Amino acid sequence: MKNFTKSSKRKTTKKALEASGTDIVVQYMGHPIAVTTNTITFLQGSGNYTFIYTDAGKKYLVCKTMKLLAENLKQNFIRIHKSFLINSDLVVERIEDDRLLKMACGREVTVSRRKNKQITKILNHSNLQISA
Repeated sequence: MKNFTKSSKRKTTKKALEASGTDIVVQYMGHPIAVTTNTITFLQGSGNYTFIYTDAGKKYLVCKTMKLLAENLKQNFIRIHKSFLINSDLVVERIEDDRLLKMACGREVTVSRRKNKQITKILNHSNLQISA
């Protein structure tokens, strides 16, 4: 009977975290953890799975599609590639004719060729300097 109580308690906690709206719940070491959207640097999609990268350098794997996760994110998240969604507030530097973005976590993300002009306009609007 004790195991039933523990599992129902976990589900209740997980539902309460998901209802908050500003957090994404991930399983880490068997426990649900809420990752706030302000700390998410970028998301990398891989089929039905998504990797979430934070500004602290942590990487989480979530069993949800990037499209499903994007519905819970704020407007400052931009789709720059078929498999990348970035937080425009955490872009540190733009490299190689704006095709490569350096993020706050230290990783570099490639902008797709077709979305390059659109992303450049959005990032210019947010006053990011172009590297020489």
